Amino acid sequence: MSAADFSHKAFFQQLKKYYIFYTLGFLGFVIALAVAEQMGMSRKWIGYWFLFATIGLYASIGIMARTVDAAEYYVAGRRVPALFNGMATGADWMSAASFIGMAGTLYLSGFDGLAFVMGWTGGYCLVAFLLAPYLRKFGQFTIPDFLGERYGGNIVRSIGIFAAILCSFTYVVAQIYGVGLITSRFTGLEFGVGVFVGLLGILVCSFLGGMRAVTWTQVAQYIILIVAYMTPVVWLSLKHTGNPIPQIAYGQALQKVTEREKVLAVDPKEVEVREILKARAAAANAALKDPAAAYAKGKAEVEQRFTDVKAANAPVAQYAAAEKAVAAYPKDEAAAKAQWNKEKGLAARAVPPKPHATPFQGKDEAASDKARRNFLGIVFCMMIGTAALPHILMRYYTTPSVRQARQSVFWSLFFIFLLYFTAPALAVLAKYDVYHFLVGSSFASLPAWAANWAAVDPTLLSIVDWNKDGIVQLAEIVIGGDIIVLATPEIAGLPYVVSGLVAAGGLAAALSTADGLLLTIANALSHDLYYKMIDPQASTSRRVTVSKILLVIVALVAAYVTSLKPGDILFLVGAAFSLAASAFFPALVMGVFWKRANKWGAISGMVAGLGLCMYYMYNTYPFFGGVAANEWFGMGPITSGVFGVPVGIITIFVVSLLTPAPSREVQELVEHVRYPNLQGEINTQAT
Repeated sequence: MSAADFSHKAFFQQLKKYYIFYTLGFLGFVIALAVAEQMGMSRKWIGYWFLFATIGLYASIGIMARTVDAAEYYVAGRRVPALFNGMATGADWMSAASFIGMAGTLYLSGFDGLAFVMGWTGGYCLVAFLLAPYLRKFGQFTIPDFLGERYGGNIVRSIGIFAAILCSFTYVVAQIYGVGLITSRFTGLEFGVGVFVGLLGILVCSFLGGMRAVTWTQVAQYIILIVAYMTPVVWLSLKHTGNPIPQIAYGQALQKVTEREKVLAVDPKEVEVREILKARAAAANAALKDPAAAYAKGKAEVEQRFTDVKAANAPVAQYAAAEKAVAAYPKDEAAAKAQWNKEKGLAARAVPPKPHATPFQGKDEAASDKARRNFLGIVFCMMIGTAALPHILMRYYTTPSVRQARQSVFWSLFFIFLLYFTAPALAVLAKYDVYHFLVGSSFASLPAWAANWAAVDPTLLSIVDWNKDGIVQLAEIVIGGDIIVLATPEIAGLPYVVSGLVAAGGLAAALSTADGLLLTIANALSHDLYYKMIDPQASTSRRVTVSKILLVIVALVAAYVTSLKPGDILFLVGAAFSLAASAFFPALVMGVFWKRANKWGAISGMVAGLGLCMYYMYNTYPFFGGVAANEWFGMGPITSGVFGVPVGIITIFVVSLLTPAPSREVQELVEHVRYPNLQGEINTQAT
């Protein structure tokens, strides 16, 4: 055994010891809070303890891992063992979308939500086979680095920098949104304030130590998030089926949910509420045809009703209701139009519950075909996007060797599998609880969690007694997918310490991914733009300092954009995948596997693919003013990569054949990258 192998093995054993002690300490912390809850500790203080203790832990790791060495800051010194890199990649990957959004999407969409599970899991197979070992053999710091060296010149590097910033920024907004959501719910802070408080937790993990600090923090965060995710679902599984293994209990719970769906589809009270919603939507659509006349007529009616009640000396309750109707009526025509536009959306709820296990559901064959196309489109974009996200691909620069890069992908898949294999069961068990215990309960005794989540954001949870019978019907409940995981312990009546644990896990997932994304953006600007293109003579300390300054600036801008709430978590993440797939995948894969691909082909392909993806997203996503009528083949904005990726591949192929071949040196670089010597690996170090 060589001295290097012995040193690596000793380092690995030391890390195992540290993280075993850390895991036992965290479990002891949770048990201590559980005991404190039974002794009377308030929920507010439990939330504070989970929030600030975990952020303090991450900050401590960040401080201990501080560095100004370029290799340590950018790639953690290339000495992260495969097991721990897989764990860090798992945390980097999980994000708020996987931890918070995935089970919520499965809850709302049923079978169709599996597109994300299939796409994200399958994407790691592409990473393993097509990119990870080859990028590690290349041995630089960033993805724009590879593009610049492989294709030559600063034009393609500049496009890579822009694309890395664009997709990473879109992704990080989703993570900061999740941080703000958790912070505001469990501390009582306003959402916008919670965003900036959570931002401090992100910065302390990455500011001082770069990739080194982020890596060891992410390992710690993975341990917390997987414990937090598994605890409530195992508890729910045992509670409802007597089986502590949720993946096995899944079928039994799904059968009960399916039976309940059939009952709710024909329940007279449910039908009554759906008819009310349908009528309100129809009235709103009619009013929008002539808003001025509808507003005047409606205002006159509520005022006349109030006058009649007052003149008749009606009972106090009747008088108060009429007075409330006058006060609640929109103050002007613009406000009325906004309300009618909102109410016309009630038609979507005026339908029976969507069968959870039935795929590609629609009101007719055309709608079912559209659902099927979007399902396949999401699988495609999530798979290709996974294999092109800069913050994930950067992780494979941190391993000691090409062999360890390959092993790291295996461990990444294993650690991700633990959560993804559990998410469908969590969605069904949560739906079982809502269908059997919330539906049919009394409005007079609504649980506290409902009011608490409605206070955070009414779009996340709303329960309105439309038929005034005092009983909660399914059609009267609106639950946003972003709260399913976070609210499940409260919905199921579990001890509040479990809610705090889940919040800590969600925070760990969001923080870990946000750290990696912010570092990707800052490194693209400091290393690829500043050092490689503006000041090649910059010292190591100057480069690292510039990266830290840019990290803070980007984080503040992202927090501001997040406070505008540009979309739900899963859409923002999905958009980032489509953007990354369109911009990077064709250039990276063809750069590795086709020596004839050249600079002009890469430039044209990246611009064409990314440009088409952005154009389609802009014209179809409502936040930008886009409308569904602009969709091609009924494909939603989240599947924009379906058009961007093939256009990028075709453009690179055609333009490369029409322009001169790359130089002999570039083709030799491709040969070097393509055929790693696994017996005597060369650790190519960045200069």
